[in-house]
Amino acid sequence: MANSVNDKSIESLISASKSLRLSLQKSQGLGSALEKAGNRFEEINQRLPSLEAAVRPIRADKEALAAVGGHINRAVGPAAAVLKVFDAVHGLEKSLLSDPRSDLPGYLSVLKRLEEALRFLGDNCGLAIQWLEDIVEYLEDNAVADDRYLSNLKKSLKGLRELQDGEGKANLDGGLLEAALEKLENEFRRLLMEHSVPLPMSSSSSLGEQACIAPSPLPVLVIQKLQAIIGRSIANNRLEKCISIYIEVRSSNVRASLQALNLDYLEISIAEFNDVQSIEGYIAQWGKHLEFAVKHLFEAEYKLCNDVFERIGLDVWMGCFAKIAAQAGILAFLQFGKTVTESKKDPIKLLKLLDIFASLNKLRLDFNRLFGGAACIEIQNLTRDLIKSVIDGAAEIFWELLLQVQLQRQNPPPPDGSVPKLVSFITDYCNKLLGDDYKPLLTQVLIIDRSWKHQKFQEKLLINEVLEIIKAIEINLETWIKAYEDASLSNLFAMNNHWHLYRHLKGTKLGVLLGDAWLKEHEQYKDYYATVFLRDSWGKLPGHLSREGLILFSGGRATARDLVKKRLKTFNEAFDDMYKRQSNWIVSDKDLREKTCHLIVQAVVPVYRSYMQNYGPLVEQDASSSKYAKYSVQTLEKMLLSLFQPKPVRYGSFKGRQTSGKFNNGVTDLRRTTSAVV
Repeated sequence: MANSVNDKSIESLISASKSLRLSLQKSQGLGSALEKAGNRFEEINQRLPSLEAAVRPIRADKEALAAVGGHINRAVGPAAAVLKVFDAVHGLEKSLLSDPRSDLPGYLSVLKRLEEALRFLGDNCGLAIQWLEDIVEYLEDNAVADDRYLSNLKKSLKGLRELQDGEGKANLDGGLLEAALEKLENEFRRLLMEHSVPLPMSSSSSLGEQACIAPSPLPVLVIQKLQAIIGRSIANNRLEKCISIYIEVRSSNVRASLQALNLDYLEISIAEFNDVQSIEGYIAQWGKHLEFAVKHLFEAEYKLCNDVFERIGLDVWMGCFAKIAAQAGILAFLQFGKTVTESKKDPIKLLKLLDIFASLNKLRLDFNRLFGGAACIEIQNLTRDLIKSVIDGAAEIFWELLLQVQLQRQNPPPPDGSVPKLVSFITDYCNKLLGDDYKPLLTQVLIIDRSWKHQKFQEKLLINEVLEIIKAIEINLETWIKAYEDASLSNLFAMNNHWHLYRHLKGTKLGVLLGDAWLKEHEQYKDYYATVFLRDSWGKLPGHLSREGLILFSGGRATARDLVKKRLKTFNEAFDDMYKRQSNWIVSDKDLREKTCHLIVQAVVPVYRSYMQNYGPLVEQDASSSKYAKYSVQTLEKMLLSLFQPKPVRYGSFKGRQTSGKFNNGVTDLRRTTSAVV
């Protein structure tokens, strides 16, 4: 019995123990569950504000909730369309960042699509932003959305509005249009440069040979491509960029064509030369170079500007051409001519001014056509100034020439009895003025000059003025003939100059104008003075070789020898004195010189030869024979034939008294003496 009781007690304890264990396990599980529930409660507590905001529309006014859908749809529609176009713009990026050279038409087509997209964005971005602002305002007014959410929306929309209203509007494509236009402008430059080829000239080539060579015109296909690019530039307000590139490339091409002509002389300034003669050769080149540049280079550029920009308008392409002409060198050509007009005045300058006038007059129609537009006003003004300076300067020099010749009268005549440079220059100069090359030009210049002064001009005024100049030369000669103290030198001078007037004017324009009687008169004067010169100088020498008292009688040999010695000594002294003086005298004309020397030989040598043959033996055996028989006949003849030879040319100038201050070097600086003689 006792055992059974104990067994039951143990079972009860075991059962109680199990029950306690289970209770403990349940308590632990409940504690863990409670701990987890606490964390979830905290999480729920944190999410409550957002949940409250999310369910706020449920608590909003029923009518506001009903209307919000329409507002959202109206705002989202434009915004979605804008976003779709943005996506399309990004789709064009690869094509527009490629090289347009390979497919220019395709590139231009894509670029046009970009322009259309950007116009759409420009027109609709503002509308989309406005709709979005309206919906935000509606949500705010009707408490349909959370305040923080609305604040973020307002901040974003404000940034979009500032972008839309400011410079950012032009960057809706992220700079893609700008990059595409730059590529297009680079292609514009490439097309021009690859087809702009300077003329293949060399500095030794004559302009006559080059005249048939025109600059290679741009192919029609190239011009069409340039025009297509210009079209897109105009659409994007960038025409000036293309024009700038065009002017740069084409003006550079013209300059390169002209470089081979060696135009450095165009940069010569007034300070770099003393007078026109120092650049006379350049003036002749200037006329040829200017004609070549105008008729071939600038003519080609004029036509090409018209071809490329004709669709835009006259003002644009004429302005483009004007800048090309100015940058390529037309202004330098005109400025050189102006520099010549500003140099010191002398008669040679008149001829050079007439050369410049001839060149400009020859190109008058070309200048009016090429540079007649308003865009070429600078070229027009400089051309007008140049023409006025040329006409004023030429007319002034011509009308003052007589005065300058008269001013030379006070100067002494040449000490060697030669033809004064003034005389040789003026005779040649007046012949040139009356020649076929210069007379029409001078007449035209004087007509224009008189018209500006409201005076009439008749051709006889030009003729009369030239005749007055020649008359002044004659008066100068008469004055100078009387100025010599040595009568023989005066006669030689008169012979020289009367012969010069006859010889160098006979058969010329001026000679015809003066008439045969005038020419014959100067020929007769030459003969007269030649006769007087020979009679009063060398003609007196034979008188010293008198035979009087030399008839040899028996016992008279010694007396005869003394007379021969005395007379030979007197002859030698007279000959030496005359030869010494006249060996420095000059007869410039070769024919006159040879004739004069032969006349002297005929007057002296035969007499001397006969005398020496007859009486020379009387002194030749004498110990001092060389003192009396000083010259052989051959030596004497040779010396006489060597007289009056011109000396090496020394360049000089006539300087007269300056009464008006207008001529800085008298009549002229005759450094080109040979060119001043016909």
